[in-house]
Amino acid sequence: MTSISYASLPHLERPSPARTELRRRHGWHELAPVGGSRKIEKIEFGGRFSSDGTFKRVTAPQTVTSAAPTMVSDLETADSLADKEKMLANYVPVFVMLPLDVVSVSNVLEKQEELRRQLRQLRAADVDGVMVDVWWGIVEAEGAKCYDWSAYRELFHMVEEEGLKLQAIMSFHQCGGNIGDAVDIPLPRWVRDVGESDPDIYYTNRSGTRNREYLTIGVDDQPIFDGRTAVELYSDFMKSFRANMADFLDAGIITDIEVGLGPAGELRYPSYPEAQGWVFPGIGEFQCYDKYMKEEFKEDATMAGHPEWDLPDDAGEYNDKPTKTKFFAAKNGTYLTEKGSFFLTWYSNKLLMHGDQILDAANEAFLGCKLKLAAKASVLPHSLSATRKPSLCCLHCNPTTCIAGLRHPLVVQRRQPCSRANCRLLQPERSRRLQNHRKNAGKTRCYPQLHLCGDEKLRTDQESQEWAGRTRSTAWREGIEVACENALSRYDRRGYDQILKNARPNGLSRNGRPKLRVLAMTYLRLSDELLKRINFNVFRLFVRKIHADQFHGVGLLQEYCADPWKYFKPITPVERSKPAIPMHEILEATQTMKSYPFDPETDTSVGGAFADLVDAALRILTSSFD
Repeated sequence: MTSISYASLPHLERPSPARTELRRRHGWHELAPVGGSRKIEKIEFGGRFSSDGTFKRVTAPQTVTSAAPTMVSDLETADSLADKEKMLANYVPVFVMLPLDVVSVSNVLEKQEELRRQLRQLRAADVDGVMVDVWWGIVEAEGAKCYDWSAYRELFHMVEEEGLKLQAIMSFHQCGGNIGDAVDIPLPRWVRDVGESDPDIYYTNRSGTRNREYLTIGVDDQPIFDGRTAVELYSDFMKSFRANMADFLDAGIITDIEVGLGPAGELRYPSYPEAQGWVFPGIGEFQCYDKYMKEEFKEDATMAGHPEWDLPDDAGEYNDKPTKTKFFAAKNGTYLTEKGSFFLTWYSNKLLMHGDQILDAANEAFLGCKLKLAAKASVLPHSLSATRKPSLCCLHCNPTTCIAGLRHPLVVQRRQPCSRANCRLLQPERSRRLQNHRKNAGKTRCYPQLHLCGDEKLRTDQESQEWAGRTRSTAWREGIEVACENALSRYDRRGYDQILKNARPNGLSRNGRPKLRVLAMTYLRLSDELLKRINFNVFRLFVRKIHADQFHGVGLLQEYCADPWKYFKPITPVERSKPAIPMHEILEATQTMKSYPFDPETDTSVGGAFADLVDAALRILTSSFD
């Protein structure tokens, strides 16, 4: 049988397509026909946004019947429809992160009317959804296995009512002490009570200073929490979330679950805590001196035939330079010795095994749910030519074997979640072993950013982007989806253009799916500043651009799309994890790879430097009205 392209047929020979599409017209939506001659349902949502930004409902939602036209309209020809379908393949959904304390530390959804107004503004801007931290320290605050999901259910219901999707973060860390943390949400009180009698449940540096942001890896398998291990605490929390949010999961409102794996939710050690005096670009400190990790290291060193080896005592302090320490010395440094190499490999492996265990628990908890599982890996803001020693403390890069960094995909791939990695400084590696582990891969979250590197000169934007580009390229080569997020709140057009460039590094494809495109973009974060008139106007334009909202021939526009299948990013049920990959295979498989060639500029710019100057002037003129 010969297949003939629909678009290649003469207009008179083409059948009228019997399908519908969602169009937005001046504050309301309709499910409108695209050709065909049958009756369809039209759903109207009355209301519009007034000049002051508030939403005023005119009529209640109603369902009416209308007759579809019998011919394709002059504007919506089959050619233009085919063009729109091709452009839809470039679509990138946009999520906006909600405030950290949208649910208060006392487990109350506060300022509900204000929040609902803000959600409506986001939806009117064609935003796809929102992201929210689900804090362990709030939900399980009253006691072990005493979960109170009421405030989050209120929030999720409000998000659903306003027609938005939801990305939920299982936040097992403390809020407070990191960049952007405007509130303090500690770990559950009953967990901290255990820490009062046994402070070694927290990460500890060589001087004995505890970091209470996250439980140490050393207690992952220690049944010291009323008979449960730390991994079991996280697992039970996620299982309770699924049981109590089943209606939102079944309805497809929750599309992503990001699993917290460490400080700030990232798969890393807390090696550079500002709360303990660290200042960029200090080398940081190793965080493995609690009694549990000390015991594990001694056991592993003994099994390796070196019972005399101890944890490093020559790696310096938080703000030292590498050259001032014996461990990181360029010449005859401890890290170059057999003992140093063993320690770094052990330190990195412990982190990866920690992530693997929790991701497997998440895989079990959400098995069968139609959603994306995600993990977040962190990086340090050092440039390509800057020393990698600070990364070793986190730990991201072994200088002899490059065993960390994007070794994370090996853990991620077999657990079938996404990997959201902060790509500010992730050393890219590649594993040949990943070729057999591509099914249900996830996403790496990238934060493109320009950085100062200590007392060195400012690194060029080109160098910074090369670093981020190599990381994304590594993930894409291994079949891992990449999502992006701005590291800091930006309201200028140059910042949005950078996001657009990273979202589609080779620009729009006019012939269907682009080769390279991120899975989604999450904007950090919803605030009064974002919703100010000028800022929000630019943001709305950015949303249209990242949705591939371009004029097509006769002037038709690509608008919001609620169905990921239509832009080739389907959400399928979570399947069970693959078998574990032996660590020696991971070590054998890592190697550095070059970046794909990326375009120097985005082809969907929201405006240049002159537009930013105009915006700045308008902000001054209109500041009294916001």
